[in-house]
Amino acid sequence: MIVLDRAPALGPLLVLGALRSPFKKPGSDASFPRTRLVLPGVRADPGKLAAYERVCGFATGDDGLPVTYPHVLGFPLAMRLMSAREFPLPLLGLVHTSIEIERYAELPGDGTYDIAVHVEELRPHRRGTEATVVTGVRVGEDVVWESRSTYLARHRTRHSGGTVRDEPGRPPLPVVEEWRIAGDVGRRYGAASGDRNPIHLHPLTARLFGFPRAIAHGMWTVARCLAAHGVPTEAAVRAEFRAPVLLPGTVEYAAADGRFQLRSGDRVHVEGKVLPHVAL
Repeated sequence: MIVLDRAPALGPLLVLGALRSPFKKPGSDASFPRTRLVLPGVRADPGKLAAYERVCGFATGDDGLPVTYPHVLGFPLAMRLMSAREFPLPLLGLVHTSIEIERYAELPGDGTYDIAVHVEELRPHRRGTEATVVTGVRVGEDVVWESRSTYLARHRTRHSGGTVRDEPGRPPLPVVEEWRIAGDVGRRYGAASGDRNPIHLHPLTARLFGFPRAIAHGMWTVARCLAAHGVPTEAAVRAEFRAPVLLPGTVEYAAADGRFQLRSGDRVHVEGKVLPHVAL
């Protein structure tokens, strides 16, 4: 366990991870860092929290942190682990494929939290290798929030298995609202969250990575859906990121029976569910 005295700066970590990416050799049997990073005494910056709430559609001024906001607080620690020399997957091209969140209690916006992050496992995926990164939030001895994020490094593999996420035969969810997403959402979310990956900021920098124009952050898409859906204080959330949302763009938010989707016609961008108890 390594206890930090401040949050790592995301910009230098992104550069460092990009520079190390060509030298990484991804594989599910590769070794990975077992280090647990801990950052005690974390408090949300009120200005950044308010900006996050506005760009994601959460009600501003509520006493509690949005259900997705602890991911923002823990993301610098996750980036430090994933940009490290010992982490075998290249940061460039790494795709956030899913997130599971369990919230056990209300998290006051002015609260003080201890955050811990570690890499739980690497596993084969039909398209490459997937890493699971766990983020935990404690108040004293009590775990109040926990997430598991999966990140995919695409590469040739002999594995034909992996997680099959499609569930054929399920009827489409009814459309609740149509959202027109502005072209600056990536920049606004990046400023609020600190995640300034160039694929989200401008068409020019996105084209350098193979996208026709900037794409929305995956965590913005799920946060926007959860802001519209509503999440009980004690709840479990699972979301899978299926296809990028191009900026600007128009999407449909669909929901019913605890499930939600963000889609464009038949193309599903994110799909998830909310359970009013801590069980997935």
